[in-house]
Amino acid sequence: MDLEIQMGNFSPTPFPNSTECPSIDDFRNRVYSTAYSLITVFGLVGNGFALLVLIRTNRQSSPFHTYMLNLAVSDILCVSTLPLRVIYYVNKGEWHLGDFVCRVSSYALYVNLYCSIYFMAVMSVTRFLAIVFPVKNMRLITVRRSRFICVAVWVLICLLSSPFLMSGQHFDPVTNKTKCFEPPKRFKGKGKVSKLVMLNYISLAVGFLLPFLVILICYVGIIRALLSRKMVARQQTAAGKRAIRMIVIVLLTFLVCFVPYHVQRTIHLHFLSRTDASCEETVAMQKYVVVAMCFAASNSCFDPLLYFFSGEGFRNRMHSFRQSIESRRNKRGIPGSQEVRTNNHLDES
Repeated sequence: MDLEIQMGNFSPTPFPNSTECPSIDDFRNRVYSTAYSLITVFGLVGNGFALLVLIRTNRQSSPFHTYMLNLAVSDILCVSTLPLRVIYYVNKGEWHLGDFVCRVSSYALYVNLYCSIYFMAVMSVTRFLAIVFPVKNMRLITVRRSRFICVAVWVLICLLSSPFLMSGQHFDPVTNKTKCFEPPKRFKGKGKVSKLVMLNYISLAVGFLLPFLVILICYVGIIRALLSRKMVARQQTAAGKRAIRMIVIVLLTFLVCFVPYHVQRTIHLHFLSRTDASCEETVAMQKYVVVAMCFAASNSCFDPLLYFFSGEGFRNRMHSFRQSIESRRNKRGIPGSQEVRTNNHLDES
């Protein structure tokens, strides 16, 4: 089941006026359909272009390149399923695409969410080793090992996210509609809430807090190393700038996308056990969950910034990609821009 929808539509233990609380369906449908549409456009354009550049320049492979490639694939898979959610909310919460597609589209969002967090963590560790232990880094971090780590991340996250495959579409006799991303009406009771709380804390600890702690430790080590050295050499200066840019982008992504979502999700699950909540509190909490989930899904739009501003040689890869296109154009007799290509060569990221 989709946690954000469960929490956004699942009422607390019944209280006297619970049936009179206004529905947030109109608000939810408008916000989700608009937000997911924008995320789809920006996510597909940004990650699609990054993926094209990374694949076409695969000869320049490095551990960081491997992580960026896997992160871009994860984002593409996620945003490719968002139009299904847009269709669902535009249709005012009615599902027509079958049970299998319902399960997969729910599953894909969470796989991307936690794959993004873990790939950011391993990228941070790689940058930490490159800055703090540059000599050992050459032996510890290899392309082969980075590929093994990526496979391990995919397997771990796919297994941990498997509970989201357990629930698919269902028919709602009240609205006479087939639902997806929403819990059945029978999904009520203290025992059900307890299961959600347990699932939340597992995903919170393993999927968010652990990698975030690793990221913070790496960044503290990077900053200490940069402050304690005189970054004179050009290569050291470039590495330091890339590290700082990465710190800023990753922390910004966590503060905007991941932290609000996990905090709000935890708060709301505990809110469900209350018996004295007013309608105003219930509606407000449900709306906060909807907004927080939109911010969480927007992480796919932040990742291209990570490639461009902190990726090793990503802008050089873009120039290489551009040169290969212009070379093909020249071979076909299409006028190129040799002078511009020469002047724009070697732009270190």
